[in-house]
Amino acid sequence: MNFFYSKDDLVALHFKYDQAKRRFVEWAQNEISVVPDFHKQILFSDEAHFWLNGYVNKQNCRICSEANPQVHVETPLHPEKLTVWCALWAGGILLQKR
Repeated sequence: MNFFYSKDDLVALHFKYDQAKRRFVEWAQNEISVVPDFHKQILFSDEAHFWLNGYVNKQNCRICSEANPQVHVETPLHPEKLTVWCALWAGGILLQKR
């Protein structure tokens, strides 16, 4: 499996996400024109997992390089971790740790 991104792949990814952001903004502007306080009803959220042994989840942290670093890191089957969920909305920030 090839996990390395070429410059062309990155350009395509940026274009894809730029298009999605543009569609979201157009949708939000349309909703705000109908309901003036609509922006106060939007909630953005995400969660992250932090391993207490220093392991970094490569699914959440992409490091692009033209060279293959050939790094092998051994990790326990079920390492201790902390999961943090956060949401941001007009009323403030919601934070939960598990």
